[in-house]
Amino acid sequence: MADLKHLSVALVVAASFATPAAAQEKLAIAEVMQVGDAAVVGGTVVPYKEVVLAAQTPGLVRFIAGREGDTFRSNTLLVQIDDDDLQARRRASVAEITAAQNAQSNARIQYSRELISPTINRNLTRPTGFGVPSMFDYFMSRPMSNFTGQSNTWVERYADLHTQSNAFSEASGRLARAWASLEEIDTKIRDARLAAPFDGVIVAKLVEVGDTVQPGQALLRFAYVDYLRIQAEVPVRLVASLERGMFVPARLDVGTGIIVNARVSQIYPIADQSRHTVTVKFDLPRGVPGGPGMYAEIRVPDAASQAKQVPTVPRRALVQRGSLLGVYVMRDGEPTLRLVRVGSATEGDRVTIISGLKGGEQVVVDPPRDLGNRGKSAEEE
Repeated sequence: MADLKHLSVALVVAASFATPAAAQEKLAIAEVMQVGDAAVVGGTVVPYKEVVLAAQTPGLVRFIAGREGDTFRSNTLLVQIDDDDLQARRRASVAEITAAQNAQSNARIQYSRELISPTINRNLTRPTGFGVPSMFDYFMSRPMSNFTGQSNTWVERYADLHTQSNAFSEASGRLARAWASLEEIDTKIRDARLAAPFDGVIVAKLVEVGDTVQPGQALLRFAYVDYLRIQAEVPVRLVASLERGMFVPARLDVGTGIIVNARVSQIYPIADQSRHTVTVKFDLPRGVPGGPGMYAEIRVPDAASQAKQVPTVPRRALVQRGSLLGVYVMRDGEPTLRLVRVGSATEGDRVTIISGLKGGEQVVVDPPRDLGNRGKSAEEE
């Protein structure tokens, strides 16, 4: 009985090794399809919006909020430039405002005094050569002086009021200049503090704490990356087939490539004179993998392109071998690795094969990692 048991186990093991590889793997046919009604244009993934924060005042960088990849809310302080000299100038300006306010207040009081108690009337209290009460001088000497042309009471009155009014105006102007100086200093102090203009992330830090910067020098690149775009230079002959709001297929350079629908969001009105291309931006769906700077391809409709027959395979049949792509093709019941050149994406999550397949072959979908050890490559044949 023991010998019979050992014989049964041996037969089961032998049968398992004799099972064809095709029965263990999911297969698909390399179907031939007609393509060629679109052109592939390369582009770059860019943030939805991006700004470069530059220094507005000279000084020493005292504070930087974070580093590349850190996220901040709008109005969060990102960079602080040393402003000790500006703070000293502000205190001096505040003192100048106080002095100007006192001068203006004194000028107002003097004008009110002249308006209520004129200087020409106060001069009547001084003794004269008549040796009689000042009442007699008021009725006799002033009219006689006006009659003989030695003085003019109304002109003197107007001149005294004008003098006091000018003194008040000068004091008010001095106060206004002091306030303007304070506002200028406050503006420079605000310029020394650079805040996030919107919710976003630091994509590039161009200075370090302790660096001395000058006005106009770039400090940080800050971007909103919750939404991404593809920016592509589209040949002029293809731009006519695009319009805002339409969707076109886009392939992102992540892994073996991810196909998404991108929406045309902006078409620049002027073409580049040297390259004869137009800049076009395409909005990507939220949450796509990758980030700014990644390579992408856009399929732009091209009515002038000639249709041709090419084989297509499921995207899941592609395997990465170093920098090359390949598929496992069933031959004589065994998987054989065949290197291919991949073209553009088609409907149904399939990709075109420019070279390496003829069409009609059986390819392995979702091949396991150890399939290469069980099969043989085309180079071994």
